Amino acid sequence: MAILNKEEAQAILKKVLSFSKAEFCEISLNGSDGGNIRYARNAVSTAGQISVMDLSVSSTFGKKTGTATINEFDDASLQKVVKRAEELAMLAPENPEFMPLLGAQDFEESPTYNENTAAMTPDTRAEMVGKSLQVSKAANLEAAGFLENSTRFGAIMNSKGLFAYNKRTNVAFSVTVRNQAGTGSGYIEQQFNDLDKMDTLALSKIAASKALGSATAKAIEPGKYTVILEPLAASDMLGNMFRGFDARSADEGRSFMSKKGGGTRLGEQLFSENVNIYSDPMNPEVPSAAWSEDGLKVKRTQWVEKGVVKNLAYSRYWAGQKGVEPVPFNRSIVMEGGTQSLEELIKSTEKGILVTRFWYIRSVDPQTLLLTGLTRDGTFYIENGEIKFPVKNFRFNESPVIMLNNVEALGKPVRTGSGMIPPMKIRDFTFTSLSDAV
Repeated sequence: MAILNKEEAQAILKKVLSFSKAEFCEISLNGSDGGNIRYARNAVSTAGQISVMDLSVSSTFGKKTGTATINEFDDASLQKVVKRAEELAMLAPENPEFMPLLGAQDFEESPTYNENTAAMTPDTRAEMVGKSLQVSKAANLEAAGFLENSTRFGAIMNSKGLFAYNKRTNVAFSVTVRNQAGTGSGYIEQQFNDLDKMDTLALSKIAASKALGSATAKAIEPGKYTVILEPLAASDMLGNMFRGFDARSADEGRSFMSKKGGGTRLGEQLFSENVNIYSDPMNPEVPSAAWSEDGLKVKRTQWVEKGVVKNLAYSRYWAGQKGVEPVPFNRSIVMEGGTQSLEELIKSTEKGILVTRFWYIRSVDPQTLLLTGLTRDGTFYIENGEIKFPVKNFRFNESPVIMLNNVEALGKPVRTGSGMIPPMKIRDFTFTSLSDAV
């Protein structure tokens, strides 16, 4: 019962809404079905199949709202959860930021669902993990990884006539491969909506090559270097920046988008001219639902154009305070790039460092978005367009805002997490100290 089609979800939501006695009522229904395999030291350690569904009811009287959730769907349970939400609403304080519910909307159907991914079985997962283990065993390496697939649906309905539904699939894979001595490590991570795009054998070979290639790492002096950031490393840095595209935090002086003395940096050129960032729920490589949790339409939005910040995300409440249209944020970010491959970026570099990924990233200064963290799982020295030798990992202190001002070249974007990110060639990236971690 965990995955309902549009008509089945709509029928349950209508039934729940018929029990409501509140002035306003909003209901969300979510379900997921999927499985996973976890392995370590070249052997499977756990495997499972999970199927869940739950319903949440928010009842409002005036500006007082109560919310209750349940995972039972007989009529008596549905009536009980509605009544509970109404009881909680009567006890709640008024919400000064309460917004009236939206009425009926017309949402596009985004390409988030894939039949092949939805049809994955335990045998499918076992075969995919087997290919990964085949790589590590053949090279006398040890692998630890996780493979997970899911099919999910979400639906919302309210007493003003709004209804939205989305069904989506996902398959995600990550693996760390190390040599027996623990001196070399490689890592790869990938996810797709479409199972046919996931190649655990090829991905594991990349991680294994990094494990073998990083085993004899040399220490070099920290400092400012030209770096080639693989898409995963670039994504690690940019995630913090994307969260800063929130209008309220910028207006209230809490982000790098805040202007000293008040106001925001909307419309300012903050990055190099070759930086263009947008989101689009209909993008076939990184699709997402065409509606937000509060029922707003999610459209293609240009966040940065030629280095200029063109839009900030506005909630309905904050948009009302500022007299502008609300703009929901969409995590399916696309950063445009060029046509060069990672290998071509390396060939164009006289001296530099190749970074596989960053980890343990922490904020140092929210106002400048200064971050600190460590390289990990394969860091290499480049000279005359070739990888010469592995280097010990570094701690870095860098801001993605400064980083995107120092862009020398961008490669072809690839799917990374929930976005599309290109490999990047960045000058003057700041490494502050060495780390003994692999």
